[in-house]
Formats: sequence, C-alpha cells, structure tokens
Amino acid sequence: MNGSLHRLREVRQARASQKLMQVGCQSWTARNLCVESYHEEILYYTTRWDALCPYIEVSDEMLATAPRPFVVYAVPPDSQFGVAINDKYGMVDCFSEDFWNEERRARKFKEYDKQYRNFTITLDRIPGKDLTADDIFEMGAEHFKKCFIADEEVEGFVDYIRTLDILVIRVTSPEGVNVLTDVSVILPKYNQLYGSFCQWNREFKNKSPGIFACLLACRWARDNGLQYYNLGPVDDYGYKALFVTDYEPIYALALVDPDHPLAQDPTSPLKIDFKPEELNQIYRSGSAPVELKDVAA
Repeated sequence: MNGSLHRLREVRQARASQKLMQVGCQSWTARNLCVESYHEEILYYTTRWDALCPYIEVSDEMLATAPRPFVVYAVPPDSQFGVAINDKYGMVDCFSEDFWNEERRARKFKEYDKQYRNFTITLDRIPGKDLTADDIFEMGAEHFKKCFIADEEVEGFVDYIRTLDILVIRVTSPEGVNVLTDVSVILPKYNQLYGSFCQWNREFKNKSPGIFACLLACRWARDNGLQYYNLGPVDDYGYKALFVTDYEPIYALALVDPDHPLAQDPTSPLKIDFKPEELNQIYRSGSAPVELKDVAA
C-alpha cells in the first residue's frame, strides 16, 4: 500500500509539473518556468522571458511555484505586482518634432543615413506565431552567445510573441554582407515598439550599426502609428542617450531569504537594484513585505 501511495504521489507531481498555465501572453509549466542565473557562483532563478521580452506578467500561482531566490524584472507598469527598482527604461517619443529636429540628433541622423546610403535595408512585420526557435536563433545566435542568453530564454521569447507581431530590420552591405539583424516586439497595448535584440557585424563597428538600427526602428514606429520606441534599460548603455526623450520606471520583485548570500552580497543585483525594505514585497501598493512562507508552495 505504501509503495502504491508513493507511486501515485509521483504521478501526481509529474502531472503537476507538466500542467500548462497562462498569464498574459505567457504560457508556462512548473518545469520550464525558471532559468538558472548566477551572480558570481550564487544561484538564483529568473523567468524564461527575462532576457528578451519587454514586460513579464506575474500571478500568485507563478510566485507560489517558483524556487527561491526568485527575481522577476520588467513587471508591466500597470500591474499590481512589483516595486520600482534602481534602473529605468529609456523611451523615445517618436511623434516628437523636437526629437527629430534637435540640432545634434538631426546632424547625427543625417551622418548615419549618408554612411548607409548604398546599403540594402529591409523592414518586415512578421506575426510571432509564424516563427520558431530556429528562426530566432538564425537572427541572433551570435548575440545570444555573447550575452549569455540561454536557449530556454529564446524559447520563452517564441512563447511570448505567439499573439504579437515583431519587426525585423536587416541591413546588408553592397557586397552582400549582413551588417545587422534587429528584432523588436510590437506592443499596441502600450503604444510602443520594444527593442529586444540586435545582432551586428563587428567588421562594421566604425559605422555604429546598433545606433543605426535604433534610428530605423524609431522611424518605423513613427510611420506606423506607435508613439514610443523602448530602448530597454539605459543605465549601463551610454550610447542610448542620443535617443532618450522620456524615462519609464522598471518594476520588479525579488523573493529571497534575507540571510541568503544573494541578499547579503553587496555586489549582488538585489543590492544594486532593490531597496532593502522592498525585498519580498510583492504588491505595488506599498504594503509591507510578506513572509516567504506566505507565497511559497
């Protein structure tokens, strides 16, 4: 009898780990929800949408399932979850005449257009449901390797865009060499285009291909009725200052035992991004942090 009960428990646990759950445009199981991340050699967990997706929806069920320490970055601005951290999104108001006409920007944009005047530029709007992980790897495999983006996070991106469209920008040299492939997510709900990743050829570094991709994306957003281009986090990326007109807070949450090494290490992302009193604070209302046992399975 005990052996039978043990096997029954194992079967139920296996089924539970495979149960498909949904929140926003994201689907997940207990088995594929998290990706292992490391600060130095300290293990913690992020979601499979962390690296490439603009806003990550959260649910109580997700929080109850995830192992600890668990960190979710980029919670939507209109969510009940998360707190504002010490970083921000850089936004470009693509409808702003001041943005396009400001003297320095206008001069730089003209220089980039001149540099690329003989290059072939394509901009394709593609339904996300038509793309596979292999397609995304074809566009960004070198970038993913360089930035330590896990295969699971690429699969998470494919999951995320199932109900969305993406913009793919490609620039090719007159000799037929690929200069850049830039991928952005179209977010009608937030009136924005979000820059997910840009893979560019280092042989063309002197032509600033990443900056040129941002310029092309801003123009496409403006011409297609999206007011904002979201450059992603800006604190560590000085080149983005050329574009930024507005800032948006980045919301996140971290569930961690206060005595865990990740919470104690002064160089950890928790120390850099969160105020100490906001660790384990789930809701944005400003209520006091919860006890981990209140949200853990």
